Amino acid sequence: MPPRDNPSARQVRLGTELRKLRERAGKTAREAAGLIGTDQAKVSNIESGRVGIGVERIRRLAAFYSCHDEALIEALCVIAREHRGKGWWDAYRGILAPGFLDIAELEHHASFIRCLQPVTFPGVFQTEDYARAMFGSVIPELPEDELEARVEHRLKRGAILDREKPPQFEALIHEAALRMRVGGRKVAREQLVHLIELSERSRVTLRVIPFAHDDFIQVTQTVLYAGGVVPQLDTVHIDTSWNGRYLDAAADLERYQALLAFATLLSLGPSASRKFIHDIAQEL
Repeated sequence: MPPRDNPSARQVRLGTELRKLRERAGKTAREAAGLIGTDQAKVSNIESGRVGIGVERIRRLAAFYSCHDEALIEALCVIAREHRGKGWWDAYRGILAPGFLDIAELEHHASFIRCLQPVTFPGVFQTEDYARAMFGSVIPELPEDELEARVEHRLKRGAILDREKPPQFEALIHEAALRMRVGGRKVAREQLVHLIELSERSRVTLRVIPFAHDDFIQVTQTVLYAGGVVPQLDTVHIDTSWNGRYLDAAADLERYQALLAFATLLSLGPSASRKFIHDIAQEL
């Protein structure tokens, strides 16, 4: 099977974790290749996510790397068993850019989600009119079919909150996002009312960071921290105007854990945040 031209972020992550295990064990790619009966180039492609790997080989490599963390090994095997085309987001392959599919897949598999939103709302919290206004403001203007596909995809992402056991979702939203009149007064008001309704769910926590707070959080992009089934698979997604970045190095995870903890200290509590949002909605 030829190497994948566009592996998903989750496929890349499987390869990355195998590389981390190998490097931690002090083994070379040539040694790993010899163990599983392949060549060094194939191991390189496995570790970049461009080539898949079977469960039996993962377990053989884990033993070779002296990894005895069964929970991590099983989590990697679960990823290896997954087949492209099984997730709802795969229906958009070839229609939307891969980044849209990757974020939906990340949210789908997350055990918990924490996000920091400076000027917009979490994608899974957005109403149809708000999402349409957001994508309708893209320059240059999107073709009508892509605009509709983006809106539809964004609304489907919200389904993770309707599962029997949804992930715990904590959103830290700056007051700037609450006061942005995206789509005009009516759309903005309906979005705020929707936020209040979502905040009343048992597994959703919404906190507002008010302008009035003296401390400043130096962040301009949306930060999403997705918990993995094991801590080693935690992932940070940084949203930018041109693309999203996925971070998984231990130092990066610790940095963004600290950032989110600091943002929580600066935020209002859930009840006060709900009232704060209600008051802004009343002003519109």
